[in-house]
Amino acid sequence: MIITGLLLGTVLGFVFQRGRFCVTGAFRDLFTLRSSRWLTAFMVVVAVQSVGVFALDAAGVITLAPETFPWLGTILGGLIFGFSIVLAGGCATGTYYRAAEGLVGSWFALIFYIVGAAAFRKGPLAGTTEAVRSVETQTGSFQQLTGLSPWVFVAVLVAAVGVAVRHHLRRESRMTRFRLPATKTGLAHVLTEKAWHPFVTAAIIGVLAILAWPLSWATGRESGLGITGPSANIGAYIGTGDPELVDWGVMLVLGLLVGSFIAAKASGEFRIRIPDATTTVRSIIGGLGMGWGAAWAGGCTIGNAMVNTATFTFQGWASLVFMILGTGLATKIFILNHRGKGATPAATASPVTLTPVG
Repeated sequence: MIITGLLLGTVLGFVFQRGRFCVTGAFRDLFTLRSSRWLTAFMVVVAVQSVGVFALDAAGVITLAPETFPWLGTILGGLIFGFSIVLAGGCATGTYYRAAEGLVGSWFALIFYIVGAAAFRKGPLAGTTEAVRSVETQTGSFQQLTGLSPWVFVAVLVAAVGVAVRHHLRRESRMTRFRLPATKTGLAHVLTEKAWHPFVTAAIIGVLAILAWPLSWATGRESGLGITGPSANIGAYIGTGDPELVDWGVMLVLGLLVGSFIAAKASGEFRIRIPDATTTVRSIIGGLGMGWGAAWAGGCTIGNAMVNTATFTFQGWASLVFMILGTGLATKIFILNHRGKGATPAATASPVTLTPVG
């Protein structure tokens, strides 16, 4: 049954790559462009998934258990992770799909992300993770704190995200668009050439995130999407050879690479790109920091900021806030302070997409 992880991961990787869905960019744009468009797209994923996961819980397909709130690890880890993704040039999923596009800097970031996650979750530094995450409160979610039905929070989230989406769509309707002539037709044009709208991409990711819950639970892994835990398992498996470490989550992240590579090749976006020395060093440090921060926080921008927010845990929402703050700090140091000096790091530059007609 763990093969379903590979299949879902392949589809997810394809969608992430073709939709250029970059959480680092979503956070960074708040500070560089003063734009919340991509953050709104990210919240669309959370809202869609929230509806689905509580429906699955109500139907008895999955059972959401009460959570604690390891606040110290969440805050420190969120800051470290948010800071590190700017250095790495992408978050966990962004690093996976950019590595599959041929970005050598992302290869380094991915390798050291796996090393860092394994070291802090299962290796010699696991004790530090246990220590910071032992500082916790027993009330771990909004519904636990208030005694209200989770559907109250689902309704508020969906309404707020809907207002934000409407705002951005209205702004877009007043913008002038420049389009390149299409070279493909039909499904090939839609899947491999036409630019995907962020909100459409987000809705698809949200549906896939919902599917991850029952597929993962069917294999005994009682969770949804996750990147850091599976990445740590990959590192531990390389070190120990223990086959029990290869679970549904490991297959999921391997599928991300497969799907992203297929998408990059099909769209003509695969190309080996070798970074300069500065970018390489930053990628390595960023990768290690991502693994460290995600371990302490209990998850990355997917497991925490996308999945745990959907179930309204304090860990999820606190990590989202502190990841954004960490991203803002690194953006100020490495990007905003270099504007006007001609030294914007190549690894953190957002791609410019010209939209083919169709």
